[in-house]
Amino acid sequence: MALLLRGLRLAILTAFAVFFVAPMLWLVLAPTKSDRDLVDRGPFTFGSFHHVATAWHHLNGFSDHIYLTWIGNSLIYAVSATLIVLVTAVPAGYALALGDFPGRRVVLTITLVVMIMPAAALVLPIFLELNALHLIGSVLSVILPFAFFPFGVNLAYIYYSTAIPRELLDAARVDGCGEWATFRHIALPLAKPVVALVLFFSFVSDWNNFFLPYTVLGDSKQYPIQVGLSTLLSSTPSFNPATGGGGQQVGIFRPELALATLIAVIPVAIVFMLSQRTLVRGLVGGGVKE
Repeated sequence: MALLLRGLRLAILTAFAVFFVAPMLWLVLAPTKSDRDLVDRGPFTFGSFHHVATAWHHLNGFSDHIYLTWIGNSLIYAVSATLIVLVTAVPAGYALALGDFPGRRVVLTITLVVMIMPAAALVLPIFLELNALHLIGSVLSVILPFAFFPFGVNLAYIYYSTAIPRELLDAARVDGCGEWATFRHIALPLAKPVVALVLFFSFVSDWNNFFLPYTVLGDSKQYPIQVGLSTLLSSTPSFNPATGGGGQQVGIFRPELALATLIAVIPVAIVFMLSQRTLVRGLVGGGVKE
């Protein structure tokens, strides 16, 4: 009976692994084959690096090298907004966790409520606000909403509420440190794990955001990569038969689309690796008792 249950558990785990791994494996291998090979050959066979070079040539030539422009736009939007989030969210979480000022509970409640609201629900009021400020179509119409990240404030609040001893901060104040000096010299250096966490989640959220940039940006040269990928998708005959011969002219087929998706993931993977080291080091360091 135990052997049967173990076999059943192994079969279920294998099925789930195949279900989730198979699409990623197909995506990695797709640029190594031609569009016809993706249909005629096995879906998980390796083609050649020549096809990868051809796919990149077609992708880079699409609409006057606009793919690299989309990548650059995403970097500008995500990096700028993430820097603002780090400068604002971490001190805000510190103040909400350890400060004592009128309206503290109200601010904390509003932060939690906004954090759990669907992002799409805020697009319309944000659009109206940006339109009233005449910012629609500008870089700020993307960066400023991205810089509003209540989840980062909540992460910093939880960390400072549970992981920083108040006695340590009180000792710094007794030694003559003001609130800013206490935060900068004591609280902030101890918060490297949560800073890395806020950085990662903020960057990933900004990088993957589609709906807001699609709503506020009208020029395709201003699109971030997520909106750009939807443009590529609509230019692929396999997904949009209406393109017909247009797909033949620009050379955007499934291998090019797969390559564009893989390249778009690279910045997120880099940020994950950089933030993971600081995060794990900080969390593990506090969990070992000598």
